[in-house]
Amino acid sequence: MTEPEPRSPRPRATGSLSRRMILIAAVWITVLLAGGGFALDRVLASAVTQNFDDQLEYVMTALIVSAEIDPDGEVMFTREAADQRFLEPGSGLYWQVSAPGREPFPSRSLWDRRLAYGVPHTDRSVHSYDSPQFGLEKLRVVERDVRLPGSPVSWRFQVAQSREGLDSQITILRRTLVRSFALLALGLLALVALQTFYGLWPLRRVRAEIARMRAGQSSRVSEAMPLEVQPMVEELNALIEHNERQAEEARRHAGNLAHALKTPLTVIMNAATAHADDLAETVVREARTMRRQVDHHLARARAVGRRGSAHSRAEVWPSVESVERAVARLYRHVRIDVAGRKDVAVHVERQDLDEMLGNLIENAAKYGGGSVFVTVAAEAGFVELLVEDDGTGIPEEDRIRIFDRGVRLDTGKPGTGLGLAIVRDVAEIYEGTVTLEESEDLGGLLVRLRLPVAG
Repeated sequence: MTEPEPRSPRPRATGSLSRRMILIAAVWITVLLAGGGFALDRVLASAVTQNFDDQLEYVMTALIVSAEIDPDGEVMFTREAADQRFLEPGSGLYWQVSAPGREPFPSRSLWDRRLAYGVPHTDRSVHSYDSPQFGLEKLRVVERDVRLPGSPVSWRFQVAQSREGLDSQITILRRTLVRSFALLALGLLALVALQTFYGLWPLRRVRAEIARMRAGQSSRVSEAMPLEVQPMVEELNALIEHNERQAEEARRHAGNLAHALKTPLTVIMNAATAHADDLAETVVREARTMRRQVDHHLARARAVGRRGSAHSRAEVWPSVESVERAVARLYRHVRIDVAGRKDVAVHVERQDLDEMLGNLIENAAKYGGGSVFVTVAAEAGFVELLVEDDGTGIPEEDRIRIFDRGVRLDTGKPGTGLGLAIVRDVAEIYEGTVTLEESEDLGGLLVRLRLPVAG
């Protein structure tokens, strides 16, 4: 009982794109709203505090305008302050006039308490500050030093009010800001989630299309996609087409190999059944044919497997010299000359390049008249390899048919008729071409092999 093939491990998921996008947006929205809310809170709290100070300054200005110096050198008011809270002890609104060495003149609302005089000022400007001098009752104080007419000293006018009302306004303002920004954040996150879901919807459609292909309901992703997704869909369709083409090539060449091996096996079977006298020679001959067929298909399979490598590269001149030395040892009566560019490379694996050159140069040595000339040239993104001989050449009407597997025009010499077929198949795998022409210099056959140049 054969063991089941192990399943390839599924790629490990690295998280959800939707969660990533929403998390990034949530962090960014939080940072922006927190920064904006803090700045707005500072601005609005400052504006409310300034308005509070302006009201106290208005009261202090009214006190200064109505203040005079009596005959005893003390401050008196020509009219009382309009706000009745100045008359209610502990009301939270107070005023006081004081000077160094003089008894402070307080409002009735201070009762038995006094506002701290503080440090002397070097200017006559209005000063505002917070004061904790009454313990739990935090005060906001506005003060100004004024020299009244007929007075030898500067008098400090102070107006103070409990911060309870101011702090209450700021608290309400901040609560409103927090609620508003929280609601705004929720709305923005909901919008981001909707945008993410809608924006990634085409990927779900692609997934559904791939599921349909796996179920055999379609062969391509044919549904229209957004511009950002369409290139991926095109690449996916191209990959599917490439895989189908490779599968079809594999099926076709498997069939070709089976067909190529069928005839030699039939010959061997018939010879063995008939107890032929030349059975050994028949087996050796047909086995050599089968080995050549297998080598051909293995070479093509290797080339197909290496075609996707972006690093396929082979220096042409070393390969030409290597093949020339090998062929020269087999055909010592043949003169092989090599010329041309020594600095070019092709986008082909070295083993496949040796395979193609070996077939071409060996054919030229085998079927030529004793001279072979190999030229290496470069032109328009391709490297051209010209292999010429001084043989009888190939008639123009047979130059297409000769590429078919097993076709041989000269049956007097050993061979299987697969050399040019191998060259053509491997060259086409690497998007190259091979053509047959007449050699103007040697008079025989000229084989022009074009392969893509490697940068």
